[in-house]
Amino acid sequence: MTEPVSQHRLRLRDEFLQRAAAELFKHDERVRGLDLEVRFDGGVAHLTGEVGDRAQLDTARELIGRLDGVFGVWDRVRVGGREPLILDLGCGGQKQYPGNVGVDLLATDQVSVRADVSAPLPFADSCADRVFLVHILEHLIDFLPLVDEVHRVLRPDGVAFVLSPWWRYVNAVADPTHVRLLDVQTIKGICRRPGSPRTWFPLHAGCDGASIFAELRPVKDDSAEPPGAAHLARFFD
Repeated sequence: MTEPVSQHRLRLRDEFLQRAAAELFKHDERVRGLDLEVRFDGGVAHLTGEVGDRAQLDTARELIGRLDGVFGVWDRVRVGGREPLILDLGCGGQKQYPGNVGVDLLATDQVSVRADVSAPLPFADSCADRVFLVHILEHLIDFLPLVDEVHRVLRPDGVAFVLSPWWRYVNAVADPTHVRLLDVQTIKGICRRPGSPRTWFPLHAGCDGASIFAELRPVKDDSAEPPGAAHLARFFD
């Protein structure tokens, strides 16, 4: 059984990752000179700043995600001068980034749009650059309709960020409002559901012994190349 990483080790690992990312941006010509900042918190990389085009952001995300000890790569980055539209679903009183659009059924000072995330979302097709699903899926008896709605509202180059308790960690079952248990393999099942037109390309997935993390890109082109076996083997059995 995987034990949760201690807070002391997480802090030291974040320091290591901060130095490794600084060296990456200094020496790797693919990202050198980009107006990006990265901050690590509990093994999650937070990217902010601005790039000229989406390919530059994708490259930076991919390279940072390859660093040993990174559990997730989250970003709020301007692309070509445009602020991203980021939905923070079920945010309650805490959004992941201040500029996100908070969405929740109950009103708080962080909620911009009141909506039931278990129902169709009140957003247009392909409107969002990023969608956060932080500690939300485990509260829904059937979260697949929400996953499908996120697929619908994301742009083709968008990303869904998932964070949920790992099923073998005590917090997953200690909270009586948790009605579903998730594993990294659950993410694999979400990406390729037999008979579903809503498929996903996993950009990253991991587990720190307490939580599972995933970044998923919606596949909206039927002719798109599916992820290869070597790519999937990075994350899934």
